[in-house]
Amino acid sequence: MESLNTMRSYTIVRMPEAVQNVSKERIKYMIFGCGSTGYNVAEELEQENEDLIILDKDEKRVEDLRDQKYEALVRDLRDPDLMEGLPVPEVAFILANDRDANLAALKTVKNRYPATYVIARATDPVSVDLLQQEGADIVLYPQEVVARTAIHHIRKLHSSRLALRLYDMLAAWEGTLCIVTHLNPDPDSISSAMALSMVARHASRNKLNCRILYEGDIGHQENRAFINLLEIKMERLTPQILEECNYIALVDSSAPGANNELPKSTRVNIIIDHHKNGEHPATVADFIDIRPGVGATASIMTQYLMELDIPVSKSVATALLYGIRADTRDFKRNVTPQDLNYAAFLLPLTDSDLLDKITSPSISQETVEIIGNAIRNRRIKSGYLFSNVGYIRNRDALPQAADMLIHLEGVNTALVYGISDQNIIISARNKDIRLHLGNVMAEAFGPIGEAGGHATMAAAMIPLNYFSMAKEKEGLLDLIIDPILKRFSSIVGLDNEDKQ
Repeated sequence: MESLNTMRSYTIVRMPEAVQNVSKERIKYMIFGCGSTGYNVAEELEQENEDLIILDKDEKRVEDLRDQKYEALVRDLRDPDLMEGLPVPEVAFILANDRDANLAALKTVKNRYPATYVIARATDPVSVDLLQQEGADIVLYPQEVVARTAIHHIRKLHSSRLALRLYDMLAAWEGTLCIVTHLNPDPDSISSAMALSMVARHASRNKLNCRILYEGDIGHQENRAFINLLEIKMERLTPQILEECNYIALVDSSAPGANNELPKSTRVNIIIDHHKNGEHPATVADFIDIRPGVGATASIMTQYLMELDIPVSKSVATALLYGIRADTRDFKRNVTPQDLNYAAFLLPLTDSDLLDKITSPSISQETVEIIGNAIRNRRIKSGYLFSNVGYIRNRDALPQAADMLIHLEGVNTALVYGISDQNIIISARNKDIRLHLGNVMAEAFGPIGEAGGHATMAAAMIPLNYFSMAKEKEGLLDLIIDPILKRFSSIVGLDNEDKQ
């Protein structure tokens, strides 16, 4: 039997407009057809102590309902005079297991009382459209509701078991757990490392010494403010520190060597990420939780804390909420209902003053100069923008420039690139729904470096190799960038436009 609670979880309820003044008599609820679904709805509504009338053509069923103290009447849902002598229902549930009967009842109710709010049951996929066309406010297809509910529960069960398995594993460990963020870590990666450290200490009863390690630079002014204001202790990863680790965890990174500088042969124990690993061979680890459908790794970590009922400190809650916000660009990019639920859980636990300070940091002069160079050097062709910012020390300024340029009129995809001492770095943004930017970047630049990302945002890093010792970096970039970008242009079809 399908319960009303199950159905409610997949509908957005809006109350009807004021019922038309057709009759002096009104009633809150009316159920048309009282099989198993209708009876379950009646039982749920009875708990609200609201007036309810049940209509069904089966005389024996009506008699049984009356014996249970329900107000029930024998009526044929196909009868055009179905509503004669009845009060005006504010909400009508049309739930018979008969498509034609439900359609007929819907037409009768809507013709007589257009403002009545109607929830109708579909008996097959075809009747879903028919009921919607006839004015049903909500159409329930029980088989679909049950399927969605089953998927929801199995996913929740799976995530709960993952959280418990992680906790039990950490509880058995002693020594040093090194938590490695991805290269040039962002708030999602850093906050996830903080949360994993909290879970590890709680599970092991402080027998595990947790160290958060990173490589690259933390250049973005918001990221620096994030670390300083929350007093997050992070250490640069070195071979010596790696030897001191009894266990290694990767957060926001899917494998050794994937957006981190760990040797690909490194034995890792834990991998938690929301990016799909498509380039690196399957990594063997004691615990792996990779969910590409989630907007941020911080969301996965929040779910662990919720499932395990671990008290969340104000600093960790603030970090996780900011991590989710940053990776979903304030819930406007790659966000899921789960991300919103986890953010709602964290919000009352955060320090709002600290959050305001993190999101309003001062901007460095280098960042302003790089953004200025990106604006001056932009080239636009058929909706694609390319901009060379030259030599960079702060690679985090590139995505800020790309975020700004994607909003220019006539621009659908923006690639901003520069050169550092060791790499050519490309940051890209996209709003063309026909293009999955992460896939295109991976195809274009993956064979010569590291590249990938989401449909709307992506990045690439191409090592200079033999050119790393060259002193004139900007001249080197001008020399070699055209054949590199040609790989991207060819995939998206810009080369074909030149030939026309």
